[in-house]
Amino acid sequence: MKKVVVLAAVFLGSGFGFGQDITPKNEPLTKKGQMFVFYGWNRGAFSNSDIHFKGNGYDFQLNNVAAADRPTKFGLVYFDPVWFTVTQYNFRIGYFIKDNLALVLGIDHMKYVMDQNQTVNFSGTISDPKYAAYVQNGQVNLADENFLTFEHTDGLNYENLGLEKYQNLINKDKIDLVWSYGAGIGVMFPKSNVKLFGNERSDRFHIAGMGTDLRTSLNLVFWKHWIARVEAKAGYINMWDIKTTLNNKPDKATQDFVFGQINAGIGYTFNTRKNN
Repeated sequence: MKKVVVLAAVFLGSGFGFGQDITPKNEPLTKKGQMFVFYGWNRGAFSNSDIHFKGNGYDFQLNNVAAADRPTKFGLVYFDPVWFTVTQYNFRIGYFIKDNLALVLGIDHMKYVMDQNQTVNFSGTISDPKYAAYVQNGQVNLADENFLTFEHTDGLNYENLGLEKYQNLINKDKIDLVWSYGAGIGVMFPKSNVKLFGNERSDRFHIAGMGTDLRTSLNLVFWKHWIARVEAKAGYINMWDIKTTLNNKPDKATQDFVFGQINAGIGYTFNTRKNN
């Protein structure tokens, strides 16, 4: 009889008894109904691209144009809410539509600056003899800013919607490590700074084209809520309506290129359901 009592006690104490709570641990960034927000900063890289300009008196293309990002010098501007849009920033808000699967709305505020110190191949026509004279032996030296300055510095803004799969790699009491991967698509909404042939600089927000991307991230979650996130992204951008004048003339530029991006920042995750 004593053996039966001992066995029953062991059985109940082992967690297999009917009164034992065996609800699985609520892992962060993996459960349906959870949400997260993220804010961070990025560095970007861009492939060379052909840029086609068309307007009154000109129709030409600059080939294999090089460009780079322009990160803001580190300082208070990175943390001051009044100036946060000056930096190359990223924002995300995600909702888990299923366990381990999140729908993510994002803004990638990159900066794209044409390298001024380069000579590129030229094809096409320019009717104004002053600017046509810049073409020598089928090439243009862009060092003289009177011919062209070309930037998306108030934002190579990629407004995107993505689908991301999450997998918990480490699950501890105070810390979790979660890996994600996915893809996104969205519109390009840049504020392009373009000055062509000495005209007044074009500087306005506009829908210029579309982009798509593949992404992956590592998320270190502290105390079930706070997130330190590092993300890598690669994608393709096609902009067929870049405004090159301030007025309503049909002048425009087109370009497409591949981009890469690394961003890092902080976030917060929370539940939207009592039972999820």
